[in-house]
Formats: sequence, C-alpha cells, structure tokens
Amino acid sequence: MLKVTALQKIYNGGASAVEAVRDLTFELAEGELVCLVGPSGCGKTTLLKCIAGLMPPTSGTVELAGDSVTAPPPDMAVVFQEYGRSLFAWMSVRANVELPLKEKKLPKERRRELVAQSLEAVGLTAFADSYPWQLSGGMQQRVAIARAVAYEPKVLLMDEPFAAVDAQTRADLEDLIRNIWQRLGVTVLFVTHDIDEAVYLGERVLVLSSSPTVVQDDITVDLPAERDQLTTRQDERFTELRARVYAQIQQAKNSAAPAAAH
Repeated sequence: MLKVTALQKIYNGGASAVEAVRDLTFELAEGELVCLVGPSGCGKTTLLKCIAGLMPPTSGTVELAGDSVTAPPPDMAVVFQEYGRSLFAWMSVRANVELPLKEKKLPKERRRELVAQSLEAVGLTAFADSYPWQLSGGMQQRVAIARAVAYEPKVLLMDEPFAAVDAQTRADLEDLIRNIWQRLGVTVLFVTHDIDEAVYLGERVLVLSSSPTVVQDDITVDLPAERDQLTTRQDERFTELRARVYAQIQQAKNSAAPAAAH
C-alpha cells in the first residue's frame, strides 16, 4: 500500500548542506499499522512530509498503491501533533470534520453520513455543534482524527499526534486509534518518540537511526491483536520488545554520525 524506496532528503542552506534523510527503504502492506521511532532530530517529520507529498525528496521514491507520490495524494490523510493549529476555531466541530469532504466535492448527504460516522467513532457525537476552543486538548485531537477518518483515506499518517496531551488522555487515544484501525482496515503509519506507545500500538516498529537517517531495525510486534493498557503492558513479551526498541534507539544515539556537509 505504501512503498518508500531509497529516499534521501538534503536541505541546502547556502554554503553548507544538511543530509536529513540518507537512504530510507521500507513498505507497509494494506491494512497494516506500523510505528516509526527514532532519536530526537532523526528526520521523522522530514520523512513524513516527503511521504505526504508536502515536500519533494532529493532522491528516491514514494508510492501509494502503486502510484508515485509527487503531491499530496487524494487517498492519504495526515494527523499532526499541533491539533490546535490544524482546526479552525471559528468553525464548529461538524464543520471542521466536513471541510475536506467539501474539497472532495462529495454530495451533501454523503458528507453528512461520513461526518456522523467519524464523530461517533471518536466519541464526539454530542459535541458536533461545539467549537474547538470549547474542548479539551484531547477532544480537539479527536476532532482532528475524526476529520482524517471521515476523508476515507487508504493511508493515514500520524505525526506524534499524542505528544501534547496528558498521560491518561494519551492512553485513551491509543486505544481509540487501535479501535478505528481494526474497524476500518486503514493502513496507518504512526510516528512517535514514545517507545511504549510504539510497542503497544504497532504490528511492526521501524527504528530509525540518527540523522542522516536509515532504517536501523524492523521489529515485528508479536503481541495479541486484542490489547488493553493493563494486561498488554504487564505482558512479559511487551517488556522484551520495549527493551529491544530502547536498546536500538540508544545504539542510534551513540553511533550518531555528524550530518554530511557538502
């Protein structure tokens, strides 16, 4: 469903150039939920922007369902970390969720149906007529997720979407994402810096090296499909997987090569 091949991104800044992403190759099967982790500043957001067609790579390719990505593709939705900045304060929750569907030129009845379904999926049916500023941070992020889900994407990219919420809300949102993913069968690439979150959510965890970035490890998460915050996190296998991801990230930090200057 999503194929990244030999992706490289160099930022040219006058006399010097910084290679943010060196040589990234990986793929996601249809309906897979894969988490991407790596040390701070390893180029996770750069990679996501290239995958989403928001920024051209220096070399390499991104393909969505066999089609080359050169601009934001119609079958992809992105949920960003700064949910407050991605919602329009003067528009109701319903209007925020409906906006991309209008861009898609969907008929009114279908838009209404999709908005209702997605608000129900994130537990916000009762808040359809509220405004983002009347909601808590966690609820605002649910609106952003509902908007992405209503768009019916084949691939959902999530860029550290829970980094700005408290621990309790974060746990609820993690369960919400697994629930939506299982119900809709959408392919999800979830970027996080939280190791526990990556192991709890994903079917696989891709560990990125320090910048310039390569895929350092591809770990299969062989935990049961049905997960919950208490049982799963107490599972011995969860602890083993968490330790492996942690060790990989420490290794990445310790072997950090200086960014190539050209």
